Amino acid sequence: MHDIVAAALAWWVAFLLRFNFDIPPNFVQSMLDSAAWVIPLQAFVFLLVGLYKGVWRFASLPDLQRLVRAIAISAVLVVAILFMFKPHGIVPRSVLILDPMLLLLLMGGSRFAYRAWKEHRLYGSAQFSGKPVLVLGAGEAAIALLKDLSKSREWHVVGLLDDKKTMHGRELLGVNVLGSIAQLPQIAADLSVNHVIVAMPSARHQRRREIVELASRNGLTALTVPSFDDLMSGHLSMAQIRPVEVEDLLGREPVSLDGEGLQHLIEGQVLLITGAGGSIGSELCRQVLKYRPACLVCLDQSEYALYRLEQEFDNLEFDTRIEYVVGDVRNARRVGQVLGRYMPKLVFHAAAYKHVPLMENRNVAESLSNNVSGTYTLAQACKTAGVAKFVLISTDKAVNPTNVMGASKRLAEMICQGLQEESGTRFIVVRFGNVLGSSGSVIPKFREQIAAGGPITVTHPEITRYFMSIPEACQLVMQAGLMGGGGEIFVLDMGDPVRIVDLARDMIRLSGLNEDDIQIVYSGLRPGEKLYEELLADDELTVPTPHDKLRIAVARSVDGAWVQALLKWIDRASLIDEAVIKQELKMWVEEYAGDIHANPSMVFPPESSTIH
Repeated sequence: MHDIVAAALAWWVAFLLRFNFDIPPNFVQSMLDSAAWVIPLQAFVFLLVGLYKGVWRFASLPDLQRLVRAIAISAVLVVAILFMFKPHGIVPRSVLILDPMLLLLLMGGSRFAYRAWKEHRLYGSAQFSGKPVLVLGAGEAAIALLKDLSKSREWHVVGLLDDKKTMHGRELLGVNVLGSIAQLPQIAADLSVNHVIVAMPSARHQRRREIVELASRNGLTALTVPSFDDLMSGHLSMAQIRPVEVEDLLGREPVSLDGEGLQHLIEGQVLLITGAGGSIGSELCRQVLKYRPACLVCLDQSEYALYRLEQEFDNLEFDTRIEYVVGDVRNARRVGQVLGRYMPKLVFHAAAYKHVPLMENRNVAESLSNNVSGTYTLAQACKTAGVAKFVLISTDKAVNPTNVMGASKRLAEMICQGLQEESGTRFIVVRFGNVLGSSGSVIPKFREQIAAGGPITVTHPEITRYFMSIPEACQLVMQAGLMGGGGEIFVLDMGDPVRIVDLARDMIRLSGLNEDDIQIVYSGLRPGEKLYEELLADDELTVPTPHDKLRIAVARSVDGAWVQALLKWIDRASLIDEAVIKQELKMWVEEYAGDIHANPSMVFPPESSTIH
């Protein structure tokens, strides 16, 4: 009804403007006669174009585009009807030009005026309430943030800072760009601001780290916006800002994936992920689901871990059928039943015992049984079931291992290489270092220690580790699974190693404290712990791949006879002393340099190890 009235008003005003507000009597009748068919025609076009799909309160650019399209179509139809059918009455040409312009002004202006009135009524009182905050960055992310925060009663944006000089003095959505980020301390003091929001998702992580350190040094609390992945998933909005975490400071550049290739590999297929309830396994599930497999089988021996995963996925909508299966990869009958029932095309093996100190003493035989025998049982079952690709998640601790866990993962790698044949299942190994926030990571431990008031315990002042985010690691695992042809050990680009003591200092600072508040103490290296990790063994070389973050290690591999001899030794290992196991382990993993105290009668592996 509003638009019909607007159309009638526009037609009348167009005639008024044409005749300088003094319409001759004969043209008054022409105006009325033509309006009798022009206005219904325009109303019909408005309905046909879908002008009323939008909501006035949220009028935006798509609504304006529909409005322009509807008015343009109706204007063309009016001209065509006048030219072809010559209905009764004369319509001046200037009216045909003025009417669409007036119609756009009346219909568009009323919609946006209503939205402005409605938002002022709802949020106007919140414009200058809340805590004052400065937004760092003046790009698209900052604009989206300003739009969301305009409705917030918690925050009041008092200014923007950006390093682009061309932006200084400009205004975005009513907020001024006050200067560069280097001026943050002075501007924050002048405006009595205690909080800043970093809205620069496209900036390099090193730059964001510098900004956070600048804010922290000046007693400002640094906040950040959600990641693009969270925004695109629809789980979060830009206004759901959060404190900067240490993961943000250790973050890396986004991973480039072969989306089309992964879609072809995964879409419509059945996949199985072991250790699906763990930190790596659960993230693999999330990443895989983006490519719409027909069925995802989540296998884990922990009932509780699978329950948590089920609760998470039940709240989301997927086209994929998800099966939650409790089972131990060492149970050949159970594994065979699962593979026979679901017939997966691709298997990601993330199940493993990974905690170095726990596996080093009193659990050595169990570590070998789970990580080595379990890998063999699952891998052999995959060969029997005709699985196309088997991807083993390995670790940098498998390189020149100084602990049982690392040695067990190296043996698992060698088993996969030993099972590789010219045809059949393709066995692929992916090796990477620590992931941020995983179970057993130092980051959750440091958080707990800071919350308890300290001290933070670091084993050694010079200890370093490689770090990668869990999503990045899982994305590269999938990429390696796509690229692998069988028998390769893919090594992920882990970037530069990070000193653990620097990590602890970052976490103390981000908590708003300093080392006077939270003490750092050194406890000494734990059993089997290295001062630094390596991604390649001394006798290994690497060759590049088409992906800049993946390389292939050319490593010592073994044959089937060697694998069978190893399995017999592991079966026997549960009956002998741990010191003897460690001594004999040296004969299977030549580069192993663990804690060896005994001189037993060793069981030597067959002479079949070769370099491929």
